[in-house]
Amino acid sequence: MQMDFHYYATYCAAFIAGYSHEESLDIAYSAQFVDHCTRTLLAKIKGPSNAATTQMQLEMMDARTDPIGLQDITRIWAPFHFLPRDLYAVKEKCSKSYLSKYRLICGPNGDLVVKTVELAKGRPLQSVGIAMHVLADTWAHANFAGTPSLVINNTNHVFYELFPDGDGYTEKQIKFVHKTSVPDDLDNSIYTNSLYQRSENTIMNLGHGRAGHLPDYSFVRYRYLPAWGDYEEIIKDNPSDYMKAFTQMIYAMKYIRGEHDIFKKDTYDNDAVEPWQPRIKEIIEKRQIIASDDWKAFGEELSGQTITDYSMDTYFEEYTNSPKEEKDNTFLGRFILGALAHKGMVIDEIFRSGNMLVGFSKKKRVDK
Repeated sequence: MQMDFHYYATYCAAFIAGYSHEESLDIAYSAQFVDHCTRTLLAKIKGPSNAATTQMQLEMMDARTDPIGLQDITRIWAPFHFLPRDLYAVKEKCSKSYLSKYRLICGPNGDLVVKTVELAKGRPLQSVGIAMHVLADTWAHANFAGTPSLVINNTNHVFYELFPDGDGYTEKQIKFVHKTSVPDDLDNSIYTNSLYQRSENTIMNLGHGRAGHLPDYSFVRYRYLPAWGDYEEIIKDNPSDYMKAFTQMIYAMKYIRGEHDIFKKDTYDNDAVEPWQPRIKEIIEKRQIIASDDWKAFGEELSGQTITDYSMDTYFEEYTNSPKEEKDNTFLGRFILGALAHKGMVIDEIFRSGNMLVGFSKKKRVDK
């Protein structure tokens, strides 16, 4: 997902869930900051490098792809952007190394998303924002894995965009190009993706790079044949999935606020959005590169307040100027603690499942 959903739509969901304008801004900033908190940034503000929640392109270009390097990459991308749906998934007649990657495929309504939301309850708003980023990405990034893998994440020429047409769809074959300086051509279904490379573990095969920004666009519908799915067709309906992500965030934040005793899988607060459902559906389905202006306008109508545009460095000075013993009490200090807690939880669960793609943790392994 992009800033339009992680910042502006998350603000809207938080406000509908009952948070104040100021609280909703804090949650939204934290959700978006997950896409910016790199080791390079943390070095700049003198923060702990192991709190990184993403990697910048230059960092990824220099990333090692030996076993230790792959573990390092996976410890960032799997917890924060491609949360695994089923760490104990069964796949017949495959190697253990392939099964480990298969079990990291992202998707909504897995046990880990429940643990993610539960972990945020009772913690500062920064942890709520982190949880909402992770939850939302389980919908957008479904069917891809947060570890480099050609066999899991690759795409081929059988990739079609679907356009509603009466009771069905017409389709257009998607053309992928590698010109990162040119914006995606929505009118002609031409999208930029990562360069094909045969190596199983190249960084080009991380996440949804081979599908470009398609998973990040709320309006798009497409079908393709992933290798991990035995080349059976998958249809991805982003408008439906993004609406579920939005209503599930509202339900999750109501749970975090104490309105529900438990957080259940596959549960959505459709009643909360009923007064605005046509408006939300219109924003989600509008064909545009980024929907920030539309989500912002909707959020400001909801709250009657001005939504401050996202600025990555808003809290840098507070953190860098605080004494060492006070840093944990700053905005970024609370974000860092929340990121470390979430990252630790996910790594523990992956290691406990017997999967070594994130390296070791203190949890006891349960090999299956």
